[in-house]
Amino acid sequence: MITPTPEDEAALDATKAPLMEHLLELRTRLIWSIVSFAVCFAVSFAFANRIFEFLTRPLHAATNHLIYTALTEVFFTNVKIGMFGGICLGFPAIAYQIWQFVAPGLYKHEKNAFWPFLLFVPVMFSLGAAFVYFVMLPFSIKFFAGYQVPTTATAMGIQLQAKVSDYLDLVMTLIFAFGLTFQLPVLLSLLAKVGIVGAKALRDMRRYAIVALFAVAAIFTPPDAISMMSLAVPLVLLYEISIISVVFIERGRTREEAARAAAAGDVTPA
Repeated sequence: MITPTPEDEAALDATKAPLMEHLLELRTRLIWSIVSFAVCFAVSFAFANRIFEFLTRPLHAATNHLIYTALTEVFFTNVKIGMFGGICLGFPAIAYQIWQFVAPGLYKHEKNAFWPFLLFVPVMFSLGAAFVYFVMLPFSIKFFAGYQVPTTATAMGIQLQAKVSDYLDLVMTLIFAFGLTFQLPVLLSLLAKVGIVGAKALRDMRRYAIVALFAVAAIFTPPDAISMMSLAVPLVLLYEISIISVVFIERGRTREEAARAAAAGDVTPA
């Protein structure tokens, strides 16, 4: 762990305020977060049909129509799309409000360590969502649609009749699962930046981490081996990438500490 300097302690003390002031600040941040979500929800709901059309393109190769069996199913599907868009599109504004509330209570080195990684959260989420849309869904749909059986004179056919709500639930679940689990390098790099984990510890825990990652993949994906492997394999690769990222972070910290020691006269420059 990095020890705060007296200057950091003084800067943190300067931000102290009464409890009521913190509560009022929290109320303000919550209001702005709700407004951001509401605006993004309204925009997404207005374009729900186009968003759903985009999400169903991977399925179009297997079937040319969807069905719904409840009178309100399509309407509530559009509401789900609105909420989905409200969370995804509104995240930058909501994250900014969270940062504005939390940042005054952090030391300077904690702020410097945290905010760059906050920028990578939507990037990694987008990568996870793109992996679902462009890689996993087309492959999974093609595989499972292969079990259709054409109708013949002697046998009844088996045809895919996908429901609107079921398909959207599947896509949203996969996007959130992959988007959240793709935050693994961001999380581990942030913990390394503040000195909580190290590259050696991550290497020593590799076997246990792989088992845990497969368990996470089994929990967050539909109950089939293809979906689980589609998430587990990228997670293992991301874990290895995290180790490399932590190594570079530790090397950078070592250089900074050497430079500070040299500047303080503890180390004689060459």
